[in-house]
Amino acid sequence: MMLPIPDVLDKEGVARIRALIDAGAWADGNATSGPQSALAKRNEQLPEDSAAAKEAGRLVLEALGRSALFIAAALPLKIFPPLFNRYQGGEAFGTHIDNAIRIHRGSEFRVRTDLSATLFLEDPDAYDGGELVVEDNVGASAVKLPAGHLLLYPASSLHRVEPVTRGARVASFFWIQSMVRDDGQRTILFDLDRSIQAIATDRGQDDAEVIRLTGVYHNLLRRWADA
Repeated sequence: MMLPIPDVLDKEGVARIRALIDAGAWADGNATSGPQSALAKRNEQLPEDSAAAKEAGRLVLEALGRSALFIAAALPLKIFPPLFNRYQGGEAFGTHIDNAIRIHRGSEFRVRTDLSATLFLEDPDAYDGGELVVEDNVGASAVKLPAGHLLLYPASSLHRVEPVTRGARVASFFWIQSMVRDDGQRTILFDLDRSIQAIATDRGQDDAEVIRLTGVYHNLLRRWADA
């Protein structure tokens, strides 16, 4: 399931993070690449152990915790500390697939990458190119979202960032280990959750069918979740 999640950050939230990271010391983005990705990747990245990256990452995590849609879709168990990248002057990231396991540098914290996320931190009219292209079994989707919006997609997907030919594309990116490993099962739970919320809005939380369906949701989650 590929899902745009709007307004993870409001304008003030985007501005606060940009003030932190724009003043940071950017470095070659291949500092966190595997050998295959390094062949395809040309961008800049904020060092993950920098004070700016840590504080901006904390703000991103706080915002994710306030997003009911993100929580319902991702069912997060662990989130890799958010990273920050920038593309400009023709920089791009060719087609690749994310590593299955990500280990936070200098720690024992590791994440199985069930989901990948890109949180856009620049409005699309400020740069040309830079689309995030995600491939699945029905083709490729090119995505370029407003600042503060997030794209969530399976980390098993082939994807790329198109060359940026004007301006700069700035984003946060990270990975999620979900309580539910299987993408199909997560999609079923997400669809069921949205239907329950819609019925509850119409009938009320104490409606007998809402209660029954809520029980079905939690029994499926209990069956499928690793928590």
